[in-house]
Amino acid sequence: MATAEEVLKQYWGHDHFRVPQAEIIQSVLSGHDTLALLPTGGGKSVCFQVPTLMMEGLCLVITPLIALMQDQVQQLRQKGIKATAVYSGMSREEIDITLDNCIYGTEKFLYLSPERLQTELFRERVKKMKVCLVAVDEAHCISQWGYDFRPSYLRIAELHELKQEVPFIALTASATRQVKEDIIDKLQFKKDAAVFQKSFARDNLSFVVRETESKEKQLLEVLRKVKGSSIVYVRSRKATQDIARLLNRQEISATFYHAGLDHQERLTRQKEWQQNRVRVMVATNAFGMGINKSDVRTVIHMDLPENLESYYQEAGRGGRDGHRSYAAVIFHKVDVSSLRSKVEQSQPNLEYLKKVYQALANYYQLATGSSQGESYDFDLEDFCKRFSFKSTAVFAALKNLEEEGLTQLSDSFYRPSLLHFSVDKKRLYEFQVANAKYDPFIKTLLRLYGGELFSDFMPVSESQVARAAKWTEREVKSALQKLSKLQLLNYVSASESPQITFVLSRQDAQHLPVDKAKMERRRKLNFAKMEAMISYVEQNHRCRMQFIQEYFDEVTDLTCGICDVCIDKKKKENQSAMLDYEQQILYLLKQKPMTVEALEESVAPDERELFLEVVREMLDRSVIRYDEFWVLGLV
Repeated sequence: MATAEEVLKQYWGHDHFRVPQAEIIQSVLSGHDTLALLPTGGGKSVCFQVPTLMMEGLCLVITPLIALMQDQVQQLRQKGIKATAVYSGMSREEIDITLDNCIYGTEKFLYLSPERLQTELFRERVKKMKVCLVAVDEAHCISQWGYDFRPSYLRIAELHELKQEVPFIALTASATRQVKEDIIDKLQFKKDAAVFQKSFARDNLSFVVRETESKEKQLLEVLRKVKGSSIVYVRSRKATQDIARLLNRQEISATFYHAGLDHQERLTRQKEWQQNRVRVMVATNAFGMGINKSDVRTVIHMDLPENLESYYQEAGRGGRDGHRSYAAVIFHKVDVSSLRSKVEQSQPNLEYLKKVYQALANYYQLATGSSQGESYDFDLEDFCKRFSFKSTAVFAALKNLEEEGLTQLSDSFYRPSLLHFSVDKKRLYEFQVANAKYDPFIKTLLRLYGGELFSDFMPVSESQVARAAKWTEREVKSALQKLSKLQLLNYVSASESPQITFVLSRQDAQHLPVDKAKMERRRKLNFAKMEAMISYVEQNHRCRMQFIQEYFDEVTDLTCGICDVCIDKKKKENQSAMLDYEQQILYLLKQKPMTVEALEESVAPDERELFLEVVREMLDRSVIRYDEFWVLGLV
């Protein structure tokens, strides 16, 4: 059998694991239930993918994020590893075939949302699957103390009854002590369970907070001082466009990203940024999950996040290559009261929840007791317009209905058109002989997509088929729809709408099964998390990394030495060293322009961060400047 290192080298091209990936993998291979806390970009997926490839059987991967599911399935398939997924919006027939392939085929990974575990269809099929591991991603969702609690996660432990000897691995990037204990308890880990936690400290990530009267001006200053790729997070879709426009006017190349863009547009913008054709991505928090870009030098938040967990995850997308990077929050005093108001609005009362739930039932014309597990395309703007609701209030109500386990709203995600022949090859050949006009078209489909069309739903491109068949796209879609009606094949056209799933069957809105005491606990918890976020940005006496570590119950006496608070302390204590650095910089730049790296090498400072701060201050005072190639010179 191949060793873990050999599997890593074969499929990922790396020679060594990061700490503590090897120990986590060994724990899984030894059959222990395992909890792994690794920061964003810490390589969590390798911790369950490598041991699965070393064992016989299939890994069930439970995750709430459809876009992430699709991304990981695609990445595994590109490596030649068999992987598939079941998620909301798939037809019963699609799910049926996918689950059958996991029983009788050679699939190694089945990704699915926690809601799918509750369906009778899945529970019956999983009994027949040879499961070697259950991986629970975003495991903080299981905890009532977590920032993204999902009741459906509480049902994951039921898999122990169906697969008694199968080990579990739970993975998350951020969890407090309470959340860790909750994960182990709710997943019913055995007594010999192993817990691995990498320190929350990031020694190459400098956390910075800037309170300012002009956020846009401060943003430009940060981007001019720190070269390289950047993500700028804002709250609204409109702001993504406005900020990107501002940056482009200032000759800083930028694009924008939000869930309202169509799939091709999102893909194009993402690729431009990932390939460094565009320097700055201005985005809502819809951007970032599954984005594998290691050289992000700055992650800048222009609005205050609602809690430190989500902030730490988003900030952690900077500096994954190990080089110095910056996580900056830029805020105005008014942003604090805006955040308090936003969190207040995100906690609707029970009467409003009932009203929104009843409107959903009317919107889809659902009878009481129907539609359990069913998913429907959802247009928030159309829904609000029809029932005279405010979209922000409705979105908050939908999140609360999700926390109560009644419905689930998935973000918009792209699903390509899918095709599957529902007859065998013999029956298809008979149809071709009897229907000569369809024969060339069917041959084109088989030539493009092969025999797998008989065993699984395959992603297809109508435009590709149209080019090969010398038809128009409309003619291709029409032919596929006709063949579908003739029950020769199953055709599911592409979709990229958000979806509402009724986790429970449609309830009587006046008697919703809602726990009022739990709602109040969640309300208090959300406010406590918000206040911790506000404390983080308002305080300027404690090391910011230390503040974050202690929030996650990692008590430490060590300071990072590179955040804005630590640098300010060093500046006060080292005025003479700063003056000396400035004089050396002026002397060297009089000789010739230099990059900041070359300048640092020549000065060889004892305090690197202090040296860089001197460079930043000299840039601020316009004593020195960068040219278009990021070379420093005297003004």
